[in-house]
Amino acid sequence: MEIFASSRSFGGWTKMFSHPSESCGGTMKCSVYLPPQAESSKVPVLYWLSGLTCTHENFITKAGAQKFAAELGIMLVAPDTSPREAGIDGEDDAYDLGTGAGFYINATQQKWASNYRMEDYIIHELPKIIETHFPVLKDRQGIFGHSMGGHGALTLALKYPDRFRSVSAFAPICAPSQCPWGEKGFSAYLGENREDWKKHDANELMKTSDMKIPMLIDQGSADDFLERELNFELFEKTCKSRNYPATFRMQEGYDHSYFFISSFIEDHLRFHSENLTG
Repeated sequence: MEIFASSRSFGGWTKMFSHPSESCGGTMKCSVYLPPQAESSKVPVLYWLSGLTCTHENFITKAGAQKFAAELGIMLVAPDTSPREAGIDGEDDAYDLGTGAGFYINATQQKWASNYRMEDYIIHELPKIIETHFPVLKDRQGIFGHSMGGHGALTLALKYPDRFRSVSAFAPICAPSQCPWGEKGFSAYLGENREDWKKHDANELMKTSDMKIPMLIDQGSADDFLERELNFELFEKTCKSRNYPATFRMQEGYDHSYFFISSFIEDHLRFHSENLTG
């Protein structure tokens, strides 16, 4: 692991590092925030998954999360959204497939399968690196994300219910098997069998899940992608049918941007803190 950037922030440290990844077959980058409490003790850890086109930098530089993470004593981890420069034909042709669009799944189609293994990376490989190099309480983990990363946070929590104590999302892609972004990505990465897609769809996974950790979802009413891509109301209905302990909030006038995320990031960090440190 190589730390290539380090800045003092709210008494702690914002750091960026790179490392060779077996899951993704190349070098991956990641940002972390170490709160002041990490200088003297182990701290809970909260994983953030970013959306389409984002890198490891967007959240850590735009969300305004460090101030609240410092107060609450939570480490933040923000990995990249896909492999980079994997040498795959067409990986840079579109914003919603390939580079910057890993969807946090393990690709099964030959073209993508050697590098696009983001589920393995987030669930297995990256936590080991974090636990080896940083003072974290590995039994106190939460996960959250935005858009494609909201999809990733929800599905990974649902698939690995014993890993996380809390999950939240901003404008998540709730039912990717039923929207253009998901149909494009899943058909390329997983093939044309839609039954395989359901294994990576939060709305479908919720129908049979035994997970009971607290969930918070914020959605902006002025989000350009709300009707076409996100299926907020569908997922809310599914959760209610399962009597799931989830809080859904429609935030009037907010869009899909980091202005939206930064407006409510304090709420999400305090939500996670209640479950990670309580």
